[in-house]
Amino acid sequence: MVHINIDKSNFTGGEISPRLLGRGDLRTYANGAGKLRNVFIHPTGGVTRRPGLRYVDTARGAGRLVAFEFNTEQVYLLAFTDGHLDVYKDGEQVADFATPWTEAQVAEIKWVQSADTLFVVHPDIEPRKITRTSHTDWAIDTWTFLEKDDRIQQPHHKFADEAITLTPSTTSGSITLTASADAFDAGHVGGRLRIGNKEVEITAVASATSATATVKETLSGTAATKDWEEQAFSSYRGWPSSVCFHQDRLVIGGSRDLPNRLWISKSADLFNFDLGEGLDDEAIEFAILSDQVNAIRAVFSGRHLQVFTSGAEWMVTGEPLTPQNLQLKRQTRIGSPVDRSVPPRDVDGATIFVPRDGSGIREFLFADVEQAYQATDLATTAQHLINAPVDQDYDNAGRLLHVVMGDGTLGTLTVYRAEKVNAWSVQTTAGSFLSVAIVGGDTYLLIERDEDVLIERFDDILSTDSAIAATQETATDTWAGYSHLEGRTLSVLADGSPRDDASVSSGEITLVYDASKVEAGLAYEHIVEPMPPILSAVNSGLGTKVRPISVTLRLQNTAALSLDVGRGYKAIPFQSLGASLLDQPVTTFTGDKTVRALGWRTVGPEPMWSVRQDVPLPFTLLSVATKISANG
Repeated sequence: MVHINIDKSNFTGGEISPRLLGRGDLRTYANGAGKLRNVFIHPTGGVTRRPGLRYVDTARGAGRLVAFEFNTEQVYLLAFTDGHLDVYKDGEQVADFATPWTEAQVAEIKWVQSADTLFVVHPDIEPRKITRTSHTDWAIDTWTFLEKDDRIQQPHHKFADEAITLTPSTTSGSITLTASADAFDAGHVGGRLRIGNKEVEITAVASATSATATVKETLSGTAATKDWEEQAFSSYRGWPSSVCFHQDRLVIGGSRDLPNRLWISKSADLFNFDLGEGLDDEAIEFAILSDQVNAIRAVFSGRHLQVFTSGAEWMVTGEPLTPQNLQLKRQTRIGSPVDRSVPPRDVDGATIFVPRDGSGIREFLFADVEQAYQATDLATTAQHLINAPVDQDYDNAGRLLHVVMGDGTLGTLTVYRAEKVNAWSVQTTAGSFLSVAIVGGDTYLLIERDEDVLIERFDDILSTDSAIAATQETATDTWAGYSHLEGRTLSVLADGSPRDDASVSSGEITLVYDASKVEAGLAYEHIVEPMPPILSAVNSGLGTKVRPISVTLRLQNTAALSLDVGRGYKAIPFQSLGASLLDQPVTTFTGDKTVRALGWRTVGPEPMWSVRQDVPLPFTLLSVATKISANG
């Protein structure tokens, strides 16, 4: 019989897939865990029970959260729902107004911000700009392309067959246009055509081959010509699908009827798309053509202009970007989702995006050695946690990438490339996560709970979800403000100590004892379980008989611990807590706690120990040392 010490110094491998149970040779196995639920992983290696969620407001329904940051002090949360937008500052609603996007369309919107204006696009809705003039004064309006001398400097394209000609009846005033084949539709009314690079506006459509127009720029003649095109964006042809800013230009990526085309505005003139003579500062237009479908799903300004399409990822280069030196190069063949919009996010110079099949999270990163981009999967060892992501955002301060999954869970990736930390954990709640946005360092979440959709945010001082915390000068047993949780049973902290659960009735809870400070909300359980032990470098130990002797946990600022070492979960007392939690406020413990274990067991897929508890108190685990005996 031999004694074996198994030291687990960190959790920087995160929760890893059960498919790796036989890969004890991997470094990720030693640093990973079988389960990490409702904990955040520190870049330094420890795990902490995640913060609770503070209730902010009840949303109008499902939708999307978007951050709006004008400067460090003027930051806002925008909540897009069915036909409406609510604006929040510091958790308080400051404005609301109607919008044109349905609940289904909100899942497909894309946006970019410039100073106090947010530009929002959707392929079926005319683009909008949302403008803030003060904390409470917001407005929404349509985009306006530059108009000069009756000419609108917007993109144009010939959708009809190249062989079709147009014949104008005269060169000015109200004219009749006759097409050589079907070319007109009622949807063209109000739109503009360019005939020989001169603009006319369609006022009526008589048939597929005949339309009436008003001349805006005198035409050069009345002969039939193939040289004509119509405006690229309209209710008939569709609207821009994606948008960003790059090198002081507005970039539009794709539209409903031109899904693989890019338009780049004139330099420093964002709504001027005049191609002119191809001078360095003039607008740029081109299509992405290759051997596979390339409907543009997102455009992103990084080290280069990055274009994410349904079939591949592309790099647009040019220093600076001009019509003459532009180069388009395909980098990887991953593709992006076509049924939803998941915004790419910058993490330390890498662009994080969701692949088309929704089975991973990719890091689009430029490799200086190869002078090309690579798209590494950040969830290779944790693919069981990735389920068709629908939203994501990055908390730079905590180095946490939060990814909302299609199954309502929240995947949290701790990213620290310098230390090669790439660790996943999972957050769950009594409901389903729908959207996430980081606003001024705060993480806001849209959560569906039963029939309600709530806006909540992570709060380090809370230990329950959808929580309300309040203080009164005079201790009382009745506390109001919980109407958003009507009929629910809440976990309660009163004067710093856990109390009996309380049910919400008429928006109130009643405590057994009076208290002057109360937090009440929905309980959530955190779980920490290691991978099965590897007993040697050449033998996994599976099937070996072992007897656990002790488990020593190095804890930091921990107030409660429930541990299972083979005979069920038991609350482990700390001397610093006193005889009763009701006698005094809870204090925390920092140090090592050793728990003895008994009984033989066979090494298999089960962990040697497990932490699982829903007590709303702080918990941080830094490392674990396990001592076992094994048949030699």
